[in-house]
Amino acid sequence: MISWMQKHHKYMVWTIWVAAIGFIGAGSVGWGSLHFGSKATSVAKVGDIEISQQKLNQAYNDIYSRYAQLFKGNFDEKKAKELGLIQQAFATVEIQAKLLNFAKENGIIVTDEEVAQKIASIKAFYKDGVFDKNIYKTFLKNRHMKAKEFEENIKEEMIINKTLSLLDIKAQPLEIETVASSMNIADKITYKVLTTNDINVTIDDTKLKEFWQEHKDNYMTETVYELAIIWEEPKDINASDDELKSYYETNSFQFTDKNGKLLSFDEAKDSVKKALALKATKKSAQLDYIALKKGKISQPQTIKLSQNDTKLTPKVWEELSTKQNGDILKPKIVNNKYAVIKVVSIIKPKIKSFEEAKAEVSKVYIAQLKQELLKQKAENITKKLQDSNATTTDFVKIDSIDKFSELSKAESLHFLQNLFTSNQKAGTINLSGNKLIVYNINEQKIDKVDDNMTKKLTPIVHNLKIKLYQSNLIDILNTKYKTEVYMKGLTQ
Repeated sequence: MISWMQKHHKYMVWTIWVAAIGFIGAGSVGWGSLHFGSKATSVAKVGDIEISQQKLNQAYNDIYSRYAQLFKGNFDEKKAKELGLIQQAFATVEIQAKLLNFAKENGIIVTDEEVAQKIASIKAFYKDGVFDKNIYKTFLKNRHMKAKEFEENIKEEMIINKTLSLLDIKAQPLEIETVASSMNIADKITYKVLTTNDINVTIDDTKLKEFWQEHKDNYMTETVYELAIIWEEPKDINASDDELKSYYETNSFQFTDKNGKLLSFDEAKDSVKKALALKATKKSAQLDYIALKKGKISQPQTIKLSQNDTKLTPKVWEELSTKQNGDILKPKIVNNKYAVIKVVSIIKPKIKSFEEAKAEVSKVYIAQLKQELLKQKAENITKKLQDSNATTTDFVKIDSIDKFSELSKAESLHFLQNLFTSNQKAGTINLSGNKLIVYNINEQKIDKVDDNMTKKLTPIVHNLKIKLYQSNLIDILNTKYKTEVYMKGLTQ
């Protein structure tokens, strides 16, 4: 049966994605919105299309918001940097630009009438069941966009969707049958789970210091900003219900629940009051800014913050990163109040001493050492798996994720994916840097495919085929349209 798997290896990759779709979910490709800027503010050029700083910022903010929701608010710029969000954002807008290049070259267009119909269908711009131009204009004003720019963004998004829709090709019977057969392969295995928790290590300070010496550039102090901040708390206002309702109706799209659903006036009333109070505070903040800029305000109390400290917002830190000593930021909203911020001084990062970095270095060193010892232990057990208190299963398939009590569902799926795409009868499969499985396939079989499975797989294989076509198209476009990057740190 191993030989059968080798022969049909490329189709086995399909099987793995089918399983992933079935058990951890897979949505359609989301390309987001496009925002073109002038060449003077471009961060890169893809084919004939310039990528503006504004477009990159929008993509970054969209991704950041999704992660913030995923982490339930426990997310900041430091984690964003660790996860490479700026690189993710750039990869997104780069692909968008390549698709637009391709669409233009092949004459794929969207008419002004189609754009108008699309905008007219956006329910956030409706009032009493009718499209409201005032709500639309306020939406544009709050986002500092002109109608022409927004309409062009919608058009480009529609062009991308129209281009991708050309890849919507139905799955053929042979493709469905191949995937169904792959899904019905069953293995009886012997396996053992090993983790670094089973590995004990002792630290040699001499070796630890040598490790630090080799990697000391990775252990830097943070950039610290000494900032003078003038805070303006929201003003007390006595707004009537009519005033609140008027503001709500003009800005209703700003008031949504965590799922993005528009709130009713009664549900949003408290938030509307806060928004109006904050609006009334803006003038005071602007006067503070002018006075500070002219030197008419004595230096306010200063505070030292590490870069990206959550006391300020990601957008404020983004602007601060472009400033120098003595620069003053225009009033910013931070935690529902206005802040006027002056940069007093910037303390640049420096390499930490061994003692300063020792705790961090020790964690990395121990983790690396444990992983090396774990691999050695796995190699030794592979030779005598039957004698290592291993577990032998009944026949398992690609969807048997509930058959491994020692593993989470995600780990089980990862293990089965790799097991059924490997052409090795025995070996090891890494679940993470801290856990792996040693396995041996004792017996294999293929169960009969029934009509019920074929019906279930048909839409899944159809969607999978579209995704594979999209992936192949992107590979072609990567070769066809070259990217010229003007800014460091956008690619990995």
